[in-house]
Amino acid sequence: MHLRLTDEQKMVQQTIRKFVEKELIPLENDVLRNEREGKPSLSKEKEEELVLKAKNAGFWGINTPEEYGGADLGQMMQAIVAMEVSKTFVPFQFGGSADNILYYGNEEQKNEYLIPTINGEKKSCFAMTEPGAGSDTQNIKMTAIKDGSEWVLNGEKTFITGGNEADFVMVIAITDKELHQKTKGREGVTCFIADRDMGWESEYIYTMGEWGPASLFFENVRIPEKNILGELHKGYNLGLEWIGFARWIVGARAVGTAERLLQMAIDYSKERETFGKPISERQAIQWQIADSAVEVEAARWLVLNAAFTLDQGEDNRHLASIAKLYGANMGTRVVDRVMQIHGGMGYTRELPIERWYREARLWRIYDGTDEIQRLIISRNLLKGHVKLGQYV
Repeated sequence: MHLRLTDEQKMVQQTIRKFVEKELIPLENDVLRNEREGKPSLSKEKEEELVLKAKNAGFWGINTPEEYGGADLGQMMQAIVAMEVSKTFVPFQFGGSADNILYYGNEEQKNEYLIPTINGEKKSCFAMTEPGAGSDTQNIKMTAIKDGSEWVLNGEKTFITGGNEADFVMVIAITDKELHQKTKGREGVTCFIADRDMGWESEYIYTMGEWGPASLFFENVRIPEKNILGELHKGYNLGLEWIGFARWIVGARAVGTAERLLQMAIDYSKERETFGKPISERQAIQWQIADSAVEVEAARWLVLNAAFTLDQGEDNRHLASIAKLYGANMGTRVVDRVMQIHGGMGYTRELPIERWYREARLWRIYDGTDEIQRLIISRNLLKGHVKLGQYV
């Protein structure tokens, strides 16, 4: 068993860290000011400039297969990269990537959607959640009815990440009601690729954070049969694969953010004095720092284990749920402690702590709530699908 990064992994980690420190963190004050004034965090031109700088530095398609021009560094490196980039709130994503389920497309779909997405020419989103079907995916209501060589979609999707910016959506709809009911939602649904110009509309959802998802509306939207992604009636499996990847990535983001916040608390505690001493000498502060450090490290290894397991070609869904559940809760606890350590200044919008506080609260909700992760973990153990200690 090897519990250290390889030399190559360390090199990539350090290179990403330097990029974040040099190119992203210096923009934080601008982002905070723009957001206070109700402006976009960064201009589109600045976002494109950052992506180009990263590409010129050799970071393009972190997890994209080499045949599509990517680096194909694997899931472990994906986790490490997510941790490093999440040490800042400056909106940034390395280019050259596409949703994992797009690779299930046929050659025509890959040419029309996958490759343009990798090249940054198109933006995608995935839509399964509905107003009455969040964690309970078997309660999906959106229908797709066959009409000649087309399918007619009607219904609404909500809380869709990237839904306002997307050029096309991979959307889940019921294609066989009887089969859907008989299999409790596991079959009878199909994934369709729907271009925006096919007629669906999006509406911004305002949230407590600086970012907002979208509601998508489909009213008699006609989609050609050739736009079915994967197999007819088997879209639920694609949905699980998309969500499964997203879960442990949430844990990775929580680790990166919590580590940055904890360092801020450590630095501040050495500078801030009360009654003639730095607060770093107060036990109340020391214990909050110690507890946070322990939890950050625990979450880090849970995330890396989930990523490593996937790299081995093994099913990591159980570990992904554990990493998501613990990482998300760890992040909310750490940001709360860091705000407490900073006192009144932590509550102001002059510092990014309150911004992260609002963002962190979402980690426990999207891509599967805490309650759903606990359901999955306990069910796997109680039914014997997973044995304690089997991933050692």
